[in-house]
Amino acid sequence: MKTEESTQNDVLAEKQNTAADGAPSATPPRGRLSGKKKRILLVVLAVLILGTFLVWRYYSQFVSTDDAEIQGYLHPISARVPGYVTKVTVDDTQYVQKGTVLVQLDRTDYQVAVELARSRLVQAQAEAAAALRGVPIASVSTLSQVHSAEADLQSSQAGILAAEKHFQEAEARLTQVEANNVKVQDDLERYRQLIGKHEISRQQYDQAVAVSKASAAAVSEAQAGVAAADQQVAQARNRMQEAQAGLSSAQTRPDQLQVTRARAQAAAAAVAEAEAQLHRAELDLQYTTIVAPTDGIVGKRTAVVGQNVSPTQTLLVIVPTRDIWVTANFKETELRNMKVGQPVKIHVDAYGRDYRGKIQGFAGATGVQYSLLPPENATGNYVKVVQRVPVRIVFDPGQDPSHLLQVGLSVEPRVTVR
Repeated sequence: MKTEESTQNDVLAEKQNTAADGAPSATPPRGRLSGKKKRILLVVLAVLILGTFLVWRYYSQFVSTDDAEIQGYLHPISARVPGYVTKVTVDDTQYVQKGTVLVQLDRTDYQVAVELARSRLVQAQAEAAAALRGVPIASVSTLSQVHSAEADLQSSQAGILAAEKHFQEAEARLTQVEANNVKVQDDLERYRQLIGKHEISRQQYDQAVAVSKASAAAVSEAQAGVAAADQQVAQARNRMQEAQAGLSSAQTRPDQLQVTRARAQAAAAAVAEAEAQLHRAELDLQYTTIVAPTDGIVGKRTAVVGQNVSPTQTLLVIVPTRDIWVTANFKETELRNMKVGQPVKIHVDAYGRDYRGKIQGFAGATGVQYSLLPPENATGNYVKVVQRVPVRIVFDPGQDPSHLLQVGLSVEPRVTVR
């Protein structure tokens, strides 16, 4: 605090200056700013506030994290058929393209299996052709036999009717002849009495005897005709029974035709089975050549020449160089403005290069929920921790022709959210 004496001295000095210059002094009092300095200070302050706002606005457009890495599906290569390794064409760290031959197994056994399957197919095709040709033959034969048996049956039935009619005629003739014979024999008996009395001539009597013998012969002939007609009826009935049996046998021919057709179908099925076996043998032969399923870099090679491998054995691993992505674990508080499709700038620490990408999707759960032992927050000592959510980011195509990006590299993605 200034003393009264010093104040008086200041006033005196001001008056002296005024008197000397003829005008008031332009020097402001000590401890105060001039108007010009105030204006400069206000401008500087406004510029600082505006710059701070612009910087905040610029950086608020982006959300970034260093908890991120490149990921991709590793392709374990194994044999689909057991075999003996005869050739290995790749080694670890070697880049291969899709379709490149990696391992060659011995083809001899599988070539023999293909030839055997092919011969079985030829045999099955021949049997099927024979069976198929037998179907129309059996069909025509069946129809002809049925028609022939029906005709025989009708003919035998007509023969029975004719034989029975002939038998009836024979019986009628026998009845007539027997009646005539009775009359003739009665006449002969009367002639015999008359010849004894010498009332008729010997010639008349001999004539009556001859007529009697002829009548008796006619009776015998008629009886023989009846017996023959009866035999013909019996034979006609036997022929009808044979025709009926033949018709019954012919009527079973459609069933036999069905059997023939079933055999033809079975032969066709055998052909299909043989074709499938041949196709399987050809596939097994093809599987002896193991090729790369995708572009990538070979790693963890264990296959060597002379090794016997099984289908469950991993021979090597191909690390992809194209189908890769970034998994970035953002804080849950940073996801508010993030959306699928937003552009991402990906900085790769290993090479100091930036790549372009975009958000493909968000995980359905936080990272800890995918762990082997997810946390249980049912206890009383719960402490709230900011969780991280995996976000999948894909690279824009055509940015890595030299295949620099490798699975597992650390990256820093920066997402433009505004």
